[in-house]
Amino acid sequence: MTTALYRRYRPESFAEVIGQEHVTTPLTQALSKGRVTHAYLFSGPRGCGKTTSARILARCLNCEQGPTPTPCGVCDSCRDLANGGPGSIDVVEIDAASHNGVDDARDLRERVSFAPARDRFKVYILDEAHMVTAAGFNALLKTVEEPPPHVKFVFATTEPDKVLTTIRSRTHHYPFRLVPPARLTAYLAELAEREGVRIGKGVLPLVVRAGGGSVRDTLSVLDQLIAGAGDEGVTYDIAVSLLGYTHASLLDDVVEAIAAGDGATVFRAVERVVDTGQEPRRFADDLLQRLRDLVIVAAVGEGAGDALALPEDALARLTAQAAHLGRAELSRAADVVAAGLEQMTGATSPRLQLELLCARLLLPAADGDGGLGARLERLERRVSTGGVPAPAAVPAPAAVAAAPVAPVTAAPVTAPAVDAPAADAPAAAQPVAAPAGWPAARTPGVETRPPREDAAAQPVQVDAPPPSAPAAGGDAETVRRLWTEVLGKLFTLKRLTWSLVAENATVADFRGGVLTLQFRSPQLAARFARGNDAGFVAEALFQVTGIEAKVQAAGGGDPSAGRAAPSRPSRGGWSQPAQQVQQAQQAPAEQRPARPQREVPAAQASARASVQAPAARPAPAPAPAGNDYYADVPPPEEPIDDPGEEQLSRPSRRPGPPQAPAPQAAPVAAPATPPEEDTPSLDDEDAEESALSGIAVVEQILGGKVLSTDDK
Repeated sequence: MTTALYRRYRPESFAEVIGQEHVTTPLTQALSKGRVTHAYLFSGPRGCGKTTSARILARCLNCEQGPTPTPCGVCDSCRDLANGGPGSIDVVEIDAASHNGVDDARDLRERVSFAPARDRFKVYILDEAHMVTAAGFNALLKTVEEPPPHVKFVFATTEPDKVLTTIRSRTHHYPFRLVPPARLTAYLAELAEREGVRIGKGVLPLVVRAGGGSVRDTLSVLDQLIAGAGDEGVTYDIAVSLLGYTHASLLDDVVEAIAAGDGATVFRAVERVVDTGQEPRRFADDLLQRLRDLVIVAAVGEGAGDALALPEDALARLTAQAAHLGRAELSRAADVVAAGLEQMTGATSPRLQLELLCARLLLPAADGDGGLGARLERLERRVSTGGVPAPAAVPAPAAVAAAPVAPVTAAPVTAPAVDAPAADAPAAAQPVAAPAGWPAARTPGVETRPPREDAAAQPVQVDAPPPSAPAAGGDAETVRRLWTEVLGKLFTLKRLTWSLVAENATVADFRGGVLTLQFRSPQLAARFARGNDAGFVAEALFQVTGIEAKVQAAGGGDPSAGRAAPSRPSRGGWSQPAQQVQQAQQAPAEQRPARPQREVPAAQASARASVQAPAARPAPAPAPAGNDYYADVPPPEEPIDDPGEEQLSRPSRRPGPPQAPAPQAAPVAAPATPPEEDTPSLDDEDAEESALSGIAVVEQILGGKVLSTDDK
């Protein structure tokens, strides 16, 4: 049988107590000057030397050469109180956890009146003093306040706040502290050398961490490792497996995988943790400890070796990992792991919580504003290494677009005015090749809006982005990952622009400093290009990512991935593509439903007939001379979905004029989706700020032209 290490190496003088100089030095001075008080209160964590110091104090007081700070160790009192000694009858240790009542206090009060049997003082050491009840303390209060001259009290407790205030005020309070890791590591190395045990590299830091700064707990852990060690001594693998910590190599793999965004390696590490029976919470705690070390290395630099007590090879490895991750990413990762540890407390599925924690580490975009600094730092590192090209100034797009999607013109027309050669009329009468784009050439003789509106109705340039080598990971992919944050910032800058972009546009491409947004239809793209919406989007992109870019629109896409885009408007309502219109015109008359008739003002009916006439031509041949200038009437703007405005999406309820040709009487099916852009909104700042109303709003803001009004 062998005695435990913490008992064999219990200090026998104040000089042997480690890490408590703030307590031992004042007590030594008090003993030297003869200013020892009648009662002391020693408080602090368990295993830090409270009871041991109380025994040393009793030994110093009762030494034959004392009171002295250095007991002789040869007198009867010193030998009795030494390690392995029988103890002294004049030094009484009381377990207050089991002797905490009023009767125990009264019994102690009666015994203090007796003089010491042999020594100079009768010393009472009350361990776990906070367990004494309030009634017990009150019964002992008078004795502690005015004890006999030969009596000394020493209260030892881990919770001084639970000790009665009147007792604390009558004692000298000395708070003990946990021993620093560096001091405790050196002490353990000395003990291992005295024991003749070989300790492997990296074992002592694990022992110190397991002890938590408590000398007694640390010595118990070391004693356990020594007892289970073989001829090779205490190795790192034995310490890791016995103490349940995560192996350093596994932590290295996880940290490097997080830095590289390698999710497969991270989740394989989680699988290894579960397969080996390790507690997921312990793995998360070890990972947080490693991130803490990396944060210190990133902040301190070369001086981190002394702060963390790391060998040179481990410090070099941590320095490389800290440089790879970056300070912002390290701070964010530490916060994520710390929050995950709190969620794992009491969780029914710790493995699930650990996997979610790893997913949050790998997906910084899911962390909202908390991961913004880490993402910007990652982008800056890519720019510095050439991964993401720095945005450059891009000249304005040419007047003629080179993209496969034709430019969009959405300006409504008024009564024709023949002021251009008629030779261009056959070209203007060509049929539409596909419903995705609309002709860009203006029909000769068509009257335009005032200068301000005419400039706003210019075709939206959808230039093909210049060819360039894509960056690592793709610039467009980077913007798509941050698009949610960009939309959030856009909401604070311009809510009207946000309502247009959030539901109707997606990131199509981003290269060469030009961000292309794909809209659901050309009409929405035209509306986006008319105002300063592109400027607000560019500003939001810059505030979120720090990237300066030009924003352009592309129409005819389908951002909603399956949501049908509205068809091209015609005759004041909605129509299908030209091919479907021709098929409807060729259908037998008996298969067409009759159109309801109602009275329409003559001027309005005449205008509708003139606009609808070109749409009925099934062939691309030139129109008659009197109607050539109607061949390429640009469609009005496509409205945003509004189920409440059903009357705008029902062309069958708007009868044509009686004098319209027969093909124009064919009904046109309503689109699958309701109109999209006639919804009044509280966020429509343009309408509120314009100070317009009535017909002026229709003409200037909504882009329409009033042909006639119905006073009825």
